Amino acid sequence: MVEELGRRKVNDGDLYVIQFYNRLDESKKGEIACPTAGEARKWMEAFDHAKQQAEYELSRGGSTRNKLNMEADIDLDGHRPRVRRYAHGLKNLIRIGKGPEMLLRQTSNLGGSGTSNRYFEGEFGDAIEAHEWKCVRTVNGIRIFEDVADSKRGKGALVKAVGLVDASADTAFDVILNLERRKRYEWDMLTADLELIDSYDGHYDVVYGTYDPKYLTRWQSKRDFVFTRQWFRGQDGAYTILQLPAAHKKRPSRSGYRRTSISPSTWEVRSLNSPMGSNTTKCLVTHMLEIRSSGWLRWKKNSSSKFEQTIPYALLSQVAGLKEYIGANPSLSFESSATVVQSKLSDVSTSSSEFEDLEVQDEFYDAIAGDSTSSSEDEESEDDTENKKIKLKNVSWAISSLALKRASAPDVNKELDPTVPPVHVDASQFSGSLHKGRDETDSNCWTCPSGTGFMIRGKTYLKDNAKIMGSDPLLKLIAVDWFKVDTATDKIALHPRSLVQSDAGKKLPFILVINLEVPAKPNYSLVLYYAAERPVNKNSLLGRFVDGTDMFRDARFKLIPSIVEGYWMVKRAVGTKACLLGKAVTCKYFRQDNFLEIDVDIGSSSVARSVIGLVLGYVTSLVVDLAILIEAKEEAELPEYILGTVRLNRVKPESAVPLNA
Repeated sequence: MVEELGRRKVNDGDLYVIQFYNRLDESKKGEIACPTAGEARKWMEAFDHAKQQAEYELSRGGSTRNKLNMEADIDLDGHRPRVRRYAHGLKNLIRIGKGPEMLLRQTSNLGGSGTSNRYFEGEFGDAIEAHEWKCVRTVNGIRIFEDVADSKRGKGALVKAVGLVDASADTAFDVILNLERRKRYEWDMLTADLELIDSYDGHYDVVYGTYDPKYLTRWQSKRDFVFTRQWFRGQDGAYTILQLPAAHKKRPSRSGYRRTSISPSTWEVRSLNSPMGSNTTKCLVTHMLEIRSSGWLRWKKNSSSKFEQTIPYALLSQVAGLKEYIGANPSLSFESSATVVQSKLSDVSTSSSEFEDLEVQDEFYDAIAGDSTSSSEDEESEDDTENKKIKLKNVSWAISSLALKRASAPDVNKELDPTVPPVHVDASQFSGSLHKGRDETDSNCWTCPSGTGFMIRGKTYLKDNAKIMGSDPLLKLIAVDWFKVDTATDKIALHPRSLVQSDAGKKLPFILVINLEVPAKPNYSLVLYYAAERPVNKNSLLGRFVDGTDMFRDARFKLIPSIVEGYWMVKRAVGTKACLLGKAVTCKYFRQDNFLEIDVDIGSSSVARSVIGLVLGYVTSLVVDLAILIEAKEEAELPEYILGTVRLNRVKPESAVPLNA
């Protein structure tokens, strides 16, 4: 298992730390510290590719398995130079950022006259989000948008500044997070004088700042503020930073300063795919915030300039400052040469005497690439050969034609056994501790939405990356339990209170049990029960998932979230991008009798733990949709289909029932 631990301060410097460990024996672990978020991401990708390569090799026969069993373990207690040699010796497994899976995207013109009265962020999410983002002004090359979809918003307005930055997402993210005053003075007119107060979990910190109002407003007294920053990187490589006003005992009100609040805001940074033949790197930077100011209404109509002397305007202007700062400093955009690793350890057999005089006591192993000039020519020739084999894939930007995309309906005869007569699944025979909603206005309940709100891989996905709307789910949601537990609890299906143990449950051909273990005080378990009308077809993708290995399941078990109603910052934190849960958190699988249970330990990831903490703070006002599916990776498995869905309407934590009561 490999997990990002976030930023950690070491010797007055910030490093990005990843941890690797054995899930069966967590005493076997190590950490790698990287100078930038980009380097940490590359190492994560390298480990992930290595796991996939190992799975493929193991599936080819016993000889490979025996060979891998004979490989020597990396000595994590060795000297730093030796670990460097190990890292350099792993060069043939993957050249990070290149290889047959690299997608070279190219826009294509779309015909047809498909129109829609909603704005779909189809290129960035896998759940359909309705927005009407209207560009109201363009300032210094930055577009300013307002979300006009919700006319009931009142005096407040949700706005965002969007800019195209000539750098990678990793670079832009590092600049935004950097607190060094000298650098922030060059692009940030508001939050340049910052001081780190506290840091938690590597993905959350508290910052104190001051500013002189004479550069911004007519105020005379100096201002100070405290805010929190919470950040994480999605599996698609996009970064999200949440900024919220806060109070901290280490920074009470300061003499001579007037305490003010910084508007809640979010940063979203995502890389853009370069056109074919281009070596330039670009990313899209979005800064979003809610404005409660009458001056905004006049400013967007070009009738008032007073808004330009407010904190919200200064926050929106940060995108323009960031764009110009990075553009004026080409060295920031420089991407280090690809890190190279290799699968065989035979090339690194070196006598221990070579490093006898190099005693280095360090907290981390260096995450740096071996750049031996002696091997560079060989590496280049390998690249040339490999590049000839790369199949270019074109991406169709299908925003304008989403309405024309055909929904994906699951082939019941393909996934379930067609030789067995179907059983009528009567949901009224089953009940959980969380009741089924009567209608959309009901609260503290669940309903089962269709799959049309989710975008999944179409039949031609491997050729053009096109996604289509989902259809009705294959499995039927029959009940939901909302339990309160002392500690995270696995194998819920074996508990006497579980419907799996009821007489009606035992008669069902197949039940999929999803146990979402929510870390809190107390802990919770949200248990979803999905039933099939026929047994699972053993030769289908679902059959291979149900009876497959944990490694296969981890690589395929996918969830798409969507906050349908709720606080906009929670929506941005959760996002709408599909997530392979087995790679994000620890998942345990329990197959027995007529069911498969998947225990999802959300608390196993510091990032997931912090996001769920934010969600729980607003859960009573949230309407959340979830779609569960098995990722299709081969042409025969396409198009994807939705396994099951659930809508959670304004769930109340206090309504959870003790599991062992």
